[in-house]
Amino acid sequence: MTGARHAAAAVSRQGRGVLSQVTDNAKEKVAAGFRRIVSGDSDGTPPWVDQLAHGTDAGYFGPGSAAWAVHGALPTIVGGVRALLMQALHPGALAGVMQHSRYEQDALGRLAGTTQWLTVVTFGDRAAADRECARVRGMHRKVVGTYDAADGPAPYAASDPDLLRWVHIAFTDSFLATHRVWGGPIPGGEDAYVREWAKAGELVGVVDAPRSVAELQEQIDAYAPVLRGDEAAHRTVDFIRNVPVPLAARPAYSVLFAGAVSTMPADHREVLGLPRLPLAVTKPVVGALLGGLSLALGPASPSQRAAADRVSSLDEGAAASA
Repeated sequence: MTGARHAAAAVSRQGRGVLSQVTDNAKEKVAAGFRRIVSGDSDGTPPWVDQLAHGTDAGYFGPGSAAWAVHGALPTIVGGVRALLMQALHPGALAGVMQHSRYEQDALGRLAGTTQWLTVVTFGDRAAADRECARVRGMHRKVVGTYDAADGPAPYAASDPDLLRWVHIAFTDSFLATHRVWGGPIPGGEDAYVREWAKAGELVGVVDAPRSVAELQEQIDAYAPVLRGDEAAHRTVDFIRNVPVPLAARPAYSVLFAGAVSTMPADHREVLGLPRLPLAVTKPVVGALLGGLSLALGPASPSQRAAADRVSSLDEGAAASA
């Protein structure tokens, strides 16, 4: 049996075990544990989620947008893992993470920070989104250094538009790729999502963000000469594969990791030394896992519900004053 078939069989076994666990455990316990992991809050609902219910407008996107549809769906948890793997391909972006973050000591804390930015920009009002992006830009200004390029030491800065664009397109492509497999319809189609999320990139300093799927792919292809799978990249991939989630969540995370790998382009996967995992194997297993989580979590996340309440209150206020 080949390595790929061994890996596929392991994913299938892990998926069956996770589904059994979801069935046996109370939905509330599963939901609370999941939200604690992604939010970093002991109660699973940090203060910034509650604040999404307040504000003066619908935000940069609003109900019915492509961004709400994609980021409010569970495939984003697969897309987040894929985005981390994609980012590891760029030595400058990887150096910034390795030299200026505590991702190995506090991986879940870093996840919570990224979750906060993504959620507030997607579902918050414009003022909240602007504040959150200002926080991120402030962090980026401190992230500078050098990394070993093919022709010697090279400088990097997290605020460099070239690095920012790579991180942006890695996220955009990953959320879109995983939603394409495990998500539902996107209002306006995939181009609408890429176009809308370009605004989020611009808010943190991205220049010339792609506005269509075709432009997104062109920009990814343009980075090919820079991307590489060196020792630092492989060490990061190993860490992402074995990220220290709670013991009970490890089988589920292994399934999500496999799903993320299966949606990556073959050339990127090979550079990082990742196995080939056919979508024919991962699609039903990951789909069943996400379906089980959906039953436990409910039809909408607390963030999306809070944002919907804010928009509804604004609409009612506008109608009352008309």
